[in-house]
Order: sequence, then C-alpha cells, then structure tokens
Amino acid sequence: MTRGAETALHAFVEGRRTALFRSAFLLCGNRDEADDLVQTTLVKVVLGARRHGRLDNLEAYARKTLVNTFIAGRRRFWRRERAYGELPDVAAQPTDRDAGLMVRDALAALPPKQRAVLVLRYWEDLGVAATAELLGMRESTVKSHTARGLAALRAAVREEFV
Repeated sequence: MTRGAETALHAFVEGRRTALFRSAFLLCGNRDEADDLVQTTLVKVVLGARRHGRLDNLEAYARKTLVNTFIAGRRRFWRRERAYGELPDVAAQPTDRDAGLMVRDALAALPPKQRAVLVLRYWEDLGVAATAELLGMRESTVKSHTARGLAALRAAVREEFV
C-alpha cells in the first residue's frame, strides 16, 4: 500500500469514527458494545483496504462491515446470555420518559436485521435500493422489515403513553 493510500485510510478512520459510533450505538443500544463494534469494524476495514489495495467506496465498505459485524455478533449464542451478579427484588420503575430513550429501548427490542434496516434507512438516510444492496437482500425484504420495524416502534411508544 502506498504512503498516500495509507494516509487517506488513516484520515478516513479519524474522520468517520464518530459517525460510525453513532450508528453502532443505535444498533447496539449500549455505549461499550458500540465502541467495541466500531473498533472491530475499523480493524476489518483497515485490513480489507490493505489486503485489496484500493477500495472504490471506503464509506460504503465501512458501513456494510459495521452492519454485518453487528448482525453476526447477534447470531452467536454467547451474546444472547447476560450474566447478573444478583437479581433485584423488584423491578425498577422507569424514571425517564424522554422520547429518545423510549425509541432507543424499542429499537433495541427489534430483531437485528429489522434494527439494521431502520438505522440505515432513517439514521444513515439511505434509500431502499442502497439499503438492500448493503445488506444483501431484496428491496421487498427491506420494505417489509421497515414496515414491521416501524409498526413495532409505534406500538412500543404507544404502550409508554397509555
């Protein structure tokens, strides 16, 4: 890899880390997990760029790697289990009725692919065709995931206000 390409790759990583973190946070719903996801993604992007020489669209490659890494991580059995030291006697009452927190909680409850579609469509502002290409699915699948995901989000928000 030439020095100029290496410099451009370094500039990309520095310039896009925050934007990738925002998308990762919406996908994961957890700062630490989002930070790990971004680190893993950037390592894969750098290694991929070095292995393939020059990538035509580094931004699209990074976004696709982020989403694919997130979805793959959700498939692993060990990610589904959560360890707790001690369980509380009673459930904590929700103290924050902020709409953003409600939406993030509802987003976290969606299946990973629906969540990825909604983040790409409405946070990353990608169209149906671009989202379908990025996730490797048909446009009709993207549309159905969008409709089902939005319906689930609306239902969750409605429950909070009732």
